[in-house]
Amino acid sequence: MSGDADVGEIPLVAGQLPAHVAIIMDGNGRWAEARGQARHAGHKAGVASVRSTIEECIRHEVRVLTLFAFSSENWRRPKSEVALLMDLFVAALQREFKRMQSNHIQLRVIGDIGAFPEKLQKRIRSTENATRANERLVLQIAANYGGRWDIVQAARRLASAARNGDLRPEDIDEKVFARATSISDLPDPDLFIRTGGDHRISNFLLWHSAYSELYFTPVLWPDFDAVEFRRALEDYAGRQRRFGRTGAQVEAGD
Repeated sequence: MSGDADVGEIPLVAGQLPAHVAIIMDGNGRWAEARGQARHAGHKAGVASVRSTIEECIRHEVRVLTLFAFSSENWRRPKSEVALLMDLFVAALQREFKRMQSNHIQLRVIGDIGAFPEKLQKRIRSTENATRANERLVLQIAANYGGRWDIVQAARRLASAARNGDLRPEDIDEKVFARATSISDLPDPDLFIRTGGDHRISNFLLWHSAYSELYFTPVLWPDFDAVEFRRALEDYAGRQRRFGRTGAQVEAGD
């Protein structure tokens, strides 16, 4: 799906745009199967949508993009598919490194990467270190990640700090807990997108998405282009974010 001529017809106001967008990139396998191709063809096709989405985030000055690339539950998939995803990840990091540097993109990977092949772990660490100073866009890849895992890891960190006498249990509040999670120094997602038609968040950023605006689209990830991303931004811009307040309070600026 192209339709780039439609992009930019209605201006989006900067104050109405999300600072942090999180996306579950669903539908790669179904996209391939619908074309009589192997599932891995869909994963390869999905890389173009990742690139397009990154470009649109930069264009619209989104500060953080978090992509759910591989969940902790995805190990249950066929071994051949998992192996191909690992190879695809390594290849993408190698191929996109110069592009990340030239566009001032900082890469972060959240999740238990210790379960990945050593080659991939080294590539992740080297790319993270090399892009650490880039500030135009934080590209966060959730790999071998689960929202419950993230919460458990935070609880363990806080329990360890309390055991060592560095933290009093009564001092633990939401802010302290948030700082112990994987994305402690970044804002929570404003806009949470899931492609592929399913209406669930699938253990992704559970703590951080408490007040995210949810956007579900039937479009399969390889077909999610600039036009589809803009539709999500326009939908977000038309919503009123109340955070527990009434609509009247928000309009009054209370």
